[in-house]
Amino acid sequence: MRDFKLELAQSINKHVPDMEVNDIIKTIEIPTNSEMGDYAFPCFRLAKTFRKAPPLIAQELADNLEDIDFIENVEVVNAYINFFINKEVYVKTILDEVLDKEDKFGYKEPNSRGNIVVDYSAPNIAKPFHIGHLRSTVIGNSLYRIHEALGYNCIGVNHLGDWGTQFGKLIVAYKKYSSKEEVEEKGISELLRIYVLFHEEAEKDPSLDDMARDYFTAMERGDEESLELWRWFKEVSLEEFERVYKLLDITFDSYNGESFYNDKMEPVIKELEDKGLLEDSEGAKIVKLEDKDMPPCLITKKDGSTLYATRDITAALYRKETYDFEKAIYVTALQQNLHFAQWFEVIRKMGYDWADDLVHVPFGMVSMEGSKFSTRKGNVVLLEDILNQAVEKTRTIIEEKNPNLENKDYIAEKVGIGAVIFDDMYNSIIKDIQFSWDRVLNFEGETGPYVQYTHARTCSVLRRADINLADIQIKDIDYSVLTDPATVGVIKAISRFPQVIEEAANKYEPSFVARFLIDVTQAFNKFYHDNSILSAEESTKNSRLAVVAATKYTIESGLFLLGIYAPEQM
Repeated sequence: MRDFKLELAQSINKHVPDMEVNDIIKTIEIPTNSEMGDYAFPCFRLAKTFRKAPPLIAQELADNLEDIDFIENVEVVNAYINFFINKEVYVKTILDEVLDKEDKFGYKEPNSRGNIVVDYSAPNIAKPFHIGHLRSTVIGNSLYRIHEALGYNCIGVNHLGDWGTQFGKLIVAYKKYSSKEEVEEKGISELLRIYVLFHEEAEKDPSLDDMARDYFTAMERGDEESLELWRWFKEVSLEEFERVYKLLDITFDSYNGESFYNDKMEPVIKELEDKGLLEDSEGAKIVKLEDKDMPPCLITKKDGSTLYATRDITAALYRKETYDFEKAIYVTALQQNLHFAQWFEVIRKMGYDWADDLVHVPFGMVSMEGSKFSTRKGNVVLLEDILNQAVEKTRTIIEEKNPNLENKDYIAEKVGIGAVIFDDMYNSIIKDIQFSWDRVLNFEGETGPYVQYTHARTCSVLRRADINLADIQIKDIDYSVLTDPATVGVIKAISRFPQVIEEAANKYEPSFVARFLIDVTQAFNKFYHDNSILSAEESTKNSRLAVVAATKYTIESGLFLLGIYAPEQM
């Protein structure tokens, strides 16, 4: 697809050789008011070079610029050169590209680039999958899809929290407060109950903590009874996790959790020793990071047991050897910034230059009515409950507004879950979120259902036109009837998609895609309101249907990148 901004910058560069083309591209503005042009080049910074007032420079440049086929008019306003595009050329360029690429508009050739590992979700075994886990799961899934759209081969890793002292606590709690029958009947909710009860009782009887540590030590030494219980707790947990992942339509390429690295850490610890990085600290083994103004990274406790950092370093080495990644992305909470900064630096000190390819993508926390979630205190809202309630709410709305809709249950599931995901994606991921039922289940305004409904509207128009997408041909388009402001507006919105995908990947920010989709839907609904489509003259109708098809492809693709289904009916 032609890059109009680049071509304009190259034309300006011929008369401003002291500015690099890329610098000119960054300087060119897109006016918010289309009456001020489609592109604007401010000349303030040229005053020093040309030794003239910026308005005089703007006028001279405008007078000397050669004709550009996609520029219809050039106006000078003070120190700005305002460029007005030839709308017919512009619309043809964008529309032809979208109709050619269809729902892969903006995508790169599949598997044309290297591997990227995306580590996300990572719930803890034997603890419920609550609303706090939603962020890592959906953000990671979106970043996976966004990078795949850019030609990378992504490997999604669910680094399960399936090892640690908490399993000793759970074994004690199970033996004291539960039974096989209760766990089989109630599943993970029973594990949560006894886990909370353990912490309540341990406050009164600290010996319970000692018992828990003993059981975990037994696990580490291979005690079969303890390991059998651990494996069972894991199976019970994974059953619930899989139900939630199925609802979210999320899969993983690897479920290698913490326990996978138990037999792989010793060589890594030895490598740290051999490279002179390990130091004793009251019996513990640490890597000092004073030169980076960070506290030391703890590798082993004084009893010899390993920690999260040990496993993360080992996992990174394993993944580099296994996948030879271009980049490894870790999607976890902002509170873990220091942890990742520490062990990334340890990798660097080990002499691995690919440490620069390790990326921590932090996100803000979720709170409920001003309080953080705490598994220990039982203060959790189960994600599955939220998703199911969103589905029920959607089904009620469908019954009210479109009771004869086919596949009501399926549509209600996809729209309800899409509402929850879009709400999470719409704002910058670094922001803390105050979970609100009213906001999440609001089906008006800048929401997922609004975007999904607009997609369904495009499909409805095409159905009523009795035309298949495959029947829409570029040769049938009369671009002269697609130059009104509303039509150009939707084409302009769509044209940004390739750039939005790149920016979302470069800044690890799916919200760019979500906000782009709102812009496209708003532009399309104005186009739909301002232009008759099905009742228009045949040539005009076919041309406008091409715009409808381009919008459909773009919304469908954008929703996919967020992990949201694009329904054809609502």
